[in-house]
Amino acid sequence: MAKVGGRRGEEVALTRTRKVTVSTDIDGHTTGWSETSEASSVAPAPDPTAAALFDVDNTMMQGASIYWFARGLAARNYFTTGDLVRFAWQQAKFRLLATEHAGDMSQAKEAALAFIHGWRVEDVERLTEEIFDELMAPRIWAGTRNLAQRHLDAGQRVWLVSAALVEIGRVIAARLGLTGAIGTVAEVVDGAYTGRLVGDLMHGRAKAGAVTHLAAVEGLDLSRCAAYSDSANDLPMLSTVGHPVAVNPDPALLRQARERGWDVRDFRTGRRAVKIAVPSTAAVGLLAGAVTAGLALHRRRHRAG
Repeated sequence: MAKVGGRRGEEVALTRTRKVTVSTDIDGHTTGWSETSEASSVAPAPDPTAAALFDVDNTMMQGASIYWFARGLAARNYFTTGDLVRFAWQQAKFRLLATEHAGDMSQAKEAALAFIHGWRVEDVERLTEEIFDELMAPRIWAGTRNLAQRHLDAGQRVWLVSAALVEIGRVIAARLGLTGAIGTVAEVVDGAYTGRLVGDLMHGRAKAGAVTHLAAVEGLDLSRCAAYSDSANDLPMLSTVGHPVAVNPDPALLRQARERGWDVRDFRTGRRAVKIAVPSTAAVGLLAGAVTAGLALHRRRHRAG
């Protein structure tokens, strides 16, 4: 396991105003995670060295969490339904025509930075709670939720691993009764996002590094841990654990799972098992960018009024 840079008390010093642990390993990679209030207030798990790691978009939830968050913002007049349709189409087109190279991730990172700049952490958490109850909860895969519950019933911790802001992931985890979430960490000063990220977007290899680092800090034995995902982008994370599972897999992941003898669970219906709503890819940057444009429009309208 990777060594941890600094004692745990020092790890949280960067974010005193939020419930996020930010830690850097010996190689300089930064990871952020947040336990739910329920998990932090109970006794240690009966099986402390085993855990389950669940991707969110299309694994735990139908569609992308950032898409449903955007839908919720549109319903609150942060931007129009037309804006939502346009950026949903842009993201779907990106999914079909683009590949996730470094340049794509750079654009996604810039869009994410623009989206969060100036927002207060408490407002993002409040909106996420509202929007989860309205739009996300009905789209939780019952089968995947049951898999998570089996780990909880076995006395193991269950973490979400998402490219979304760690605060958004923590709210989703809390609503589902899970331990906590690993997610993208944004810098916070005086309770507001500065527009700078701490570390990288939680995507691809970054997820694998974050899971490895969490294991080092939390005392997990990765050979006893399980990971669940729908996407071949998460092959690095799936390969770090002893029990990888493909859930609602895309064709590339399904092929890899069959070749490697991994378990496959598919909770979709229909002959083609088509993904519902907006897929989760590096094109989350396009979504975030569109949300950003909507928020900017909302602010201009507010100032004009």
